[in-house]
Amino acid sequence: MHSIARILVVVLLMCCAASGSKAQSGNYDVFVPISKYITQGNADALSAWFSDNLDITVLSKGGNSSKVQAKQILHSFFSMHTPRSFEITYTAGRANMKYALGNLNAGGETYLVTIFVYCSDNKNQIQQFKIERVQ
Repeated sequence: MHSIARILVVVLLMCCAASGSKAQSGNYDVFVPISKYITQGNADALSAWFSDNLDITVLSKGGNSSKVQAKQILHSFFSMHTPRSFEITYTAGRANMKYALGNLNAGGETYLVTIFVYCSDNKNQIQQFKIERVQ
């Protein structure tokens, strides 16, 4: 299943390549504060961007969670893996959905972070958040 998820990400990236951009683009400003909170390990501030229910996976554990549960999951992760840096390496999107991949250096290891943000009524909410250990 893990390889299927990676294939889906690659297909999504290919489909969105025409609308893709570097993280510095003004079209993806939503990732500026999100990146800042990840770098700080600030689960409280990051959770303000969460939808009421979201899919959160941290180190292969997780699933559909409430905003409160997701905040607790990230708080626990950041407590055990203190972030040192976070850099968005790729963004893509369409009118109502934005996607980012980033590298998190935390606790002496590197992690791949995947973020899906849904945009509606001028409000951006994280629908999916995933942290995977890079091997």
